[in-house]
Amino acid sequence: MSADTVRNQEATYEASARNRLKRRIVELKKGATTAHVRSEIGGGSIVTASITNEAVDELGLAVGGDA
Repeated sequence: MSADTVRNQEATYEASARNRLKRRIVELKKGATTAHVRSEIGGGSIVTASITNEAVDELGLAVGGDA
C-alpha cells in the first residue's frame, strides 16, 4: 500500500483554497505588505497562511481569535 493510499484513507475531506477550516490564531506577524498567520486546526496541527495586511485588517484577525 502506498503512502498516498494511506493518506487518502485517513482524510475525511480534501483541503483546497475554497475549504473553510475552523481554527484559532496562535501567531500573526505583519510584514511590509504581507502577514503570516499561524493557526491551530485541532489536534495540535498548525497551518501557516500568507495573506495581505489589508486582508488581516478587513477580516479583523487577531491572536487568540477564531478564523
